[in-house]
Amino acid sequence: MIMENVKEFLEQCESQTLCKYAMLSQNTKGREYEISPCDLRTEYQRDRDKILHCKSFRRLKHKTQVFLAPEGDHYRTRLTHTLEVSQIGRTIARALRLNEDLVEAIALGHDLGHTPFGHAGERKLNELISGGFIHSKQSQRVVELLEKNGKGLNLTFEVRDGIGNHRFKDSPLTLEGEIVKYADRFAYINHDIEDARRGGVITDDDLPKDCVKVLGNSKSKRINNLIADIVNNSWDQPYIKQSPQFNEATEKLHKFMFERVYLNAQAKSQEAKAVKMIELIFEFYVKNLDKLPAFYRSLLDEYPADRVVGDYIASFSDRYCVRVFGELFVPDEWKIL
Repeated sequence: MIMENVKEFLEQCESQTLCKYAMLSQNTKGREYEISPCDLRTEYQRDRDKILHCKSFRRLKHKTQVFLAPEGDHYRTRLTHTLEVSQIGRTIARALRLNEDLVEAIALGHDLGHTPFGHAGERKLNELISGGFIHSKQSQRVVELLEKNGKGLNLTFEVRDGIGNHRFKDSPLTLEGEIVKYADRFAYINHDIEDARRGGVITDDDLPKDCVKVLGNSKSKRINNLIADIVNNSWDQPYIKQSPQFNEATEKLHKFMFERVYLNAQAKSQEAKAVKMIELIFEFYVKNLDKLPAFYRSLLDEYPADRVVGDYIASFSDRYCVRVFGELFVPDEWKIL
């Protein structure tokens, strides 16, 4: 016999199995506007599916993580990074008996607003737009406004809060949001190490020895140990945190990656060209607002021109940014040379 309302059963399971600090889907603060109920999924499961099927999510596969246009199929993209964050976050949430569905939804949506060409693109838009540009807030803007031609995805409050506050210095309102903050950091530090090794930027011997001693001497060991540490230190507590020893080692490894990889001239040799493309495209559309796609032109009645142009450019994949640059600035006869 098929259960008439699976959602109610799933909500009962949450109430009976999750810890007292978990955010239960039945207690959500809700959506910006009501939608018809679903008998098969909890509210956070619905949000996960909304994100998974949206256009912004699909574009992540062609957005830079660290290395621009790498030669090889095994370098991370913004999409593979997102999937790794989701996996790490779900593992932590399950172990701590927190809401795994909420963590998954936040993780899958956390980078939807990221720019082409990774953080280099983000820094350039931050310079160009009055009031600045932060990818976490742009991700929230995507799900609240920009997706579905101005309708947004109409996600629950808790998912939107987690997406908009996923940077490590932010303060999301749920423990599930806190988990994504840590999962994001654990993922990008460790997979960026692997990609930097593959690209010949660093070797295993370059990693700080004291960090390796604490965290582990391989990607899988480090991620496993980081997860175990955060679970041990957050079990049945109203907070998510690392032990002092692991926090110190993680901070030191993060600093090492900034010095040796994220700001490395070899790894970033093409960034200046990519950033210049963004700057020139931005300047063109600010001066030629009538050339924007119809949806973005419709936003101009409510939002400043530089913000709207930034919305448009932030939606680009790396290769689409190159295509737009070519259409705007490269003579047609040169394109066939």
